Amino acid sequence: MQPCGTFYETYGQDTAVIRTRLQWIILCISLAALLTTPLYGGYYIVSLINKIAITIVAVLGLQLVMGYCGQISFGQVAFMAVGAYTSAILTLNLGWPFWIAMPAAGLTAGVIGIIGGAPSLRIKGFYLALATIAVHFIITWLVMHLQITGTTNGLHPPYPCIGDFVFDTDEKLFYIIVPVMLLMTYFAKNITRSRVGRAFVAIRDNDLAAKVMGVDLFYYKLLAFFIACFYAGIAGSLSAHYYTAVNVEQFPLTEAVYFVGMLIVGGLGSITGVFFGVIFIRLLDEMVIFAARPLADLFPLLGLAPAAALSVSAFGLIIMLFLIFMPRGLAHRWETFKASYRLYPFAY
Repeated sequence: MQPCGTFYETYGQDTAVIRTRLQWIILCISLAALLTTPLYGGYYIVSLINKIAITIVAVLGLQLVMGYCGQISFGQVAFMAVGAYTSAILTLNLGWPFWIAMPAAGLTAGVIGIIGGAPSLRIKGFYLALATIAVHFIITWLVMHLQITGTTNGLHPPYPCIGDFVFDTDEKLFYIIVPVMLLMTYFAKNITRSRVGRAFVAIRDNDLAAKVMGVDLFYYKLLAFFIACFYAGIAGSLSAHYYTAVNVEQFPLTEAVYFVGMLIVGGLGSITGVFFGVIFIRLLDEMVIFAARPLADLFPLLGLAPAAALSVSAFGLIIMLFLIFMPRGLAHRWETFKASYRLYPFAY
């Protein structure tokens, strides 16, 4: 559906992601505002955007395997750990530059993800979710007991650099993390519009019907897990070099639950929903941090107990409310809003 008075004359215009001049103007202004944030934004704003961008990369991969292909996965955080440790090992032990270690980390996580996604060929739903949780604990156990990963001490990868220029501040790392996030978003959007994306949706809606139509379930299910884990590996590599520290405690199972919650809030089966969900949940966490001290002062007899539990409680409450009142997420509300203004002034 296009705005009133806008007509397309070619298939290229009809299938374009950015279709109108107004959309191009809004996109250019938004990108300019985003990429110049370090010039006028403080340290807190820049660091928050960096953390949100890393999370978006990881959740984009989860959206492809879960929102589009319909394969439930709680292993995304574990594959972030694989990418983080791979990137740290390559840069520390082998002296590889970050620019090569990052895609290598993604590929390593993707290959291991194929192994982790193998159960999806025989099981689905609740049982697949349990299988991916098992993969998480297996990877965590290996990381804690292998000498090459530093066991429980972890690793300390260096900052990325180009020649003598070192990306050693949040403002400098911003110009690595955000462009990578935008590039991975571009790839994800085009995957969903390709033959691969249509096969994913067919499997999600009805895998038996998809098989009858000629969709290779074996190939596309494993491909979905490979792509999702590749995204997790890239996010893990960015996280490792952003914090310059990799430890198993950075990748808890609860974070995987948060990732799934971000998809519920944003909307399954929508690339735009990833941005809505990640930003909503991360800002909710920040508001909880600011509210923790006043809450502790308001209930001095309880001490810090309510403040410590507020984050998890708020997350659980939000998920319940969205599942009851807005099961299709914020992305659906956004699409509804766009449809209404495109029809203006004709309300019908």
